[in-house]
Amino acid sequence: MGPVWEKAQSYIAAELHLPDPQTIAFAPNTHDFLIRIVSAIPALPVRVLTTDGEFHSFRRQMDRWAENGEVILERVAVDSLVDRASTGDHDLIFASQVLFNSGTVLNGIEKLADIARPEGPWVVIDGYHGFMALDTDLSEFATNIFYMSGGYKYAMAGEGVCFLHAPTGFAPRPPITGWYAAFDDLSLPPGEIEYAPDGRRFLGSTFDPSGLYRFNAVQAMLSKEGLSTEVISNHVANLQSDFIAQDPLPGMMLLNPIDGKPHARFLAYQSPNASALHAALTDHKIVTDVRGDVLRIGFAIYHDMSDVERLIAVMREFR
Repeated sequence: MGPVWEKAQSYIAAELHLPDPQTIAFAPNTHDFLIRIVSAIPALPVRVLTTDGEFHSFRRQMDRWAENGEVILERVAVDSLVDRASTGDHDLIFASQVLFNSGTVLNGIEKLADIARPEGPWVVIDGYHGFMALDTDLSEFATNIFYMSGGYKYAMAGEGVCFLHAPTGFAPRPPITGWYAAFDDLSLPPGEIEYAPDGRRFLGSTFDPSGLYRFNAVQAMLSKEGLSTEVISNHVANLQSDFIAQDPLPGMMLLNPIDGKPHARFLAYQSPNASALHAALTDHKIVTDVRGDVLRIGFAIYHDMSDVERLIAVMREFR
């Protein structure tokens, strides 16, 4: 496990500009990390501040904990998160780097990091739609925030390879734990509960490591081909701009317009017709995604202008 693990840590640390690769732990999903982080917060109920645009996994778990009285949950609009967080009324502040539904990019991570303390509050950034989609430099505040993500999206590594950057001094002994968290101390007498001093303190137990092999293989390929996050993002941004310039969906609202700032890898269009358009595109073997009344259109490194033109042509047929 060692060489494969360490290589994956080094790739992630380089991508995020983390000063120490050993702050990174792996798990099959980010939910594993969420429950370990929350288990380590001594307050009960845990006061949680988050946005109103978080993914289903986090939202469902928080709603259930709130229903059970273990969490006091406060949701705010993403643009008011930093101001609300500054009041000091919370134990955990959780926000996505890119909101999965609208494509809104979180601003003010550095301000949230200034608020974070080992004694609380803790700040967790969910980077699932940001990792390898946005150039992300955590070097200035890596010592203060948790950052978790996975290889299922833009890292192109499929399921089962998620990771957590855990800052030193925060949650040294998560109560929900597995035997991997003490891998260095397996020879200790029974009854002594020790933890790894680095990110491995957040490990669980045995898991399928094939995701790590896939992740490392993809990272090696991207490096060989010179396909950095910046290169791919610029390619995607050009396709997005060309698509928008032709005004293909005049009856739909673009929730995340291109404004020269970091942008999600997808365009999010809101309309009552989102589901119908999604179905029509599927009939033409064009894959998009619909969440409620929001149609998400993703461009990638394997698309070019011919794909954009075909998409627009099919959309005009539908209109």
